[in-house]
Amino acid sequence: ATPTHVGPHVISDKQQQVVMDSATYGVMPGQPGYYKSTEYWDERISNDGEFVHENPNTVNQQGNSNVSHGCVNLSPENAQWFFNNFNLGDVVEVTNSGGPSLPIWDTFGDWELSWADWQKGSAVTG
Repeated sequence: ATPTHVGPHVISDKQQQVVMDSATYGVMPGQPGYYKSTEYWDERISNDGEFVHENPNTVNQQGNSNVSHGCVNLSPENAQWFFNNFNLGDVVEVTNSGGPSLPIWDTFGDWELSWADWQKGSAVTG
């Protein structure tokens, strides 16, 4: 129900541990779909709660099923490798998730624009 946005995302935050709580977007304790869990090796890729992070519970589904709430799940080993090798400002390209494009206003969503469209909105012409 909450596929990751497709297209380029930019890493904007990086933490070894994050508590993810659906109450931050209105799904409260006792309601269907509520969750609160501590996730590890987290790199934020959008302002609406998309992260790349470890999720050992979904290893068998990773790469073939949407089982997260918009995040990109990795095995513990892959999550640590990703965390150690990708940094703030690096671009993460999400494909085949079934989600819509990342909105231009979300973090660095302007990466969604083609170079020609980017130039149209700048002082540079031609």
